[in-house]
Formats: sequence, structure tokens, C-alpha cells
Amino acid sequence: MEAYIGIIIRTFSAILLLLLVAQLLGKQTISNMTLRDFVTGITIGTIAANLAFNETLKWTHLLLSLIVITVTSIVLSVIALKSRKMRRLISGSPSILIEGGRILEDNMRKLRYSMDSLDQALRGKGIFNVEEVEYAVLEDNGTVSVLKKDEHQYVTKKDMKLRSHKQAFPVELIMDGILIEENLKNNGLTREWLDSELRRRGKQISDVFYGVRGTQHQLVFDYYKDGITKPIDKE
Repeated sequence: MEAYIGIIIRTFSAILLLLLVAQLLGKQTISNMTLRDFVTGITIGTIAANLAFNETLKWTHLLLSLIVITVTSIVLSVIALKSRKMRRLISGSPSILIEGGRILEDNMRKLRYSMDSLDQALRGKGIFNVEEVEYAVLEDNGTVSVLKKDEHQYVTKKDMKLRSHKQAFPVELIMDGILIEENLKNNGLTREWLDSELRRRGKQISDVFYGVRGTQHQLVFDYYKDGITKPIDKE
């Protein structure tokens, strides 16, 4: 019984330490996995797993290892910020896959990047025809950035000389059926105002699954009862 309790405590401690390390390393480590982030993530995961289950290793040794890898990663991040040359060495650098509309087979071969992977990345950008692409760059975090050929680029309001409107950051008012009173207060809104807006639509807060004030201050609500009798896809 004591062994089970010990594992529970060690596992819980490992999770808390991972959350703390993630906070210290910052959001970039999670969202943009460079070479350094990949190595750091694997190492930290291995240490945390041993902390949770490997009773033959002292938790103080594992904690020391975790501190060392965290500090090392932070130091490397600072060095990468200070020096462009070191940043290329630590985190890698972008690689051109398509230049001037032509696929660079030699670069793809050196990177061991297949046409299947390139096609998949382009489809993720809404591009199903490779001839629409002027440049494609494999970034150091593994994503592909694309510049379309001029004739395939989208027309903007500026191109059409249309008047543009100032946009605001969306404000979530109701999430998962729960009123976010802090967002109302921080944006000078009140529950009474929200209630009146919902009454105009014949609804009340308990009917709403998700509610947001959009970029043009428009109100958008999604209700629990969608009125869809035969959904296309039902989990």
C-alpha cells in the first residue's frame, strides 16, 4: 500500500514540476518546437517519468537534473536572443523548399522532406495545386510558410480601395454555459446589459453555451438547442 501511495505522490509532484518548468520556459517552447525545444522537451519528459515511477533513483537527484536542464534551456534561449549566429546553431534555420515556383529537390533530399509531406503542408494552407506557389519555406519549428504567386493571391480591401473599419479584440462573455463576470467588468459591461440583449433574442443566459462580443462589437451566441435535427456528423 505504501508503494502505491509513494507512486501517487511522486507522479503528482512530477506533474507540478512540469507545469512549473513550462511556465519558466515560456509559451514559445510549447507552440514553436525548435531543435532546442524538442531536445529539452524529451529530456524533461524522461526525467519527470523517472521521478514518477523509478523508485531506485533518489528524487533529489532527479530534481537536480530537472533544474539543470531547465536552467540550461533558459541560458540557451538567452544566448539565441543575443546572437543570430548562435541562434542558427541552437534552434536551426529556415530552409527553402520552393523558389520561384520551382521545387528544390536537392534541399528536400538533404532535409529528408518528402513530396507527400510538402503536399500535406500546402493543403494545410488551403493550397491544393503546387503551381500556385512562388515560395515555400520550411521554418525551424517544422511549419511551412508559403508565398503564393501574384495571380493567386487574395484580393484585400486595400486592393479594392474599400473603407476599412477599426477592429477590437473579441471578448468572451459566456464559456461552456458559465458567465465570465470578470470579462464583463474589465470591458465596462454589465450583466443587466447582457440579459437585455438576450431577452431581445428571446433567450436567457442559461440557454447559451458560448457567447462572445466580436471584433466589430457584434454579439454572437451559440445556444444549447441548435435546432439541427439531423447533424451531418454526430460523435
